[in-house]
Amino acid sequence: MTDNPVFKDIEDEINNNDVVLFMKGSPKFPQCGFSALVSHALTDLGVEFKDVNVLKNNDLREGIKEFSDWPTIPQLYVKGEFIGGCDIFKEMVESGELQEIFKQNDIKSA
Repeated sequence: MTDNPVFKDIEDEINNNDVVLFMKGSPKFPQCGFSALVSHALTDLGVEFKDVNVLKNNDLREGIKEFSDWPTIPQLYVKGEFIGGCDIFKEMVESGELQEIFKQNDIKSA
């Protein structure tokens, strides 16, 4: 990792929350369709998650991409592990793989 100062804030969010979604906007007011899809699906699954609005801080918006080495937002983390963006999230939900990850990590879901 680099000496990017925003990395500590990202690590704190990931380490202090079981499920973290770095997204554009908030679950109630998503600012992009992909962020809306992921946040609404997590809510529909009954998963409690911490949302982090990357639009509030450009350093965070760019830093999360560098941190994960993933070029797009939203980004989902479960128990400190990077899961992926919207397309991977959708595939994992459809296959049941994400629900299995929640189950293995004792994360409540519907």
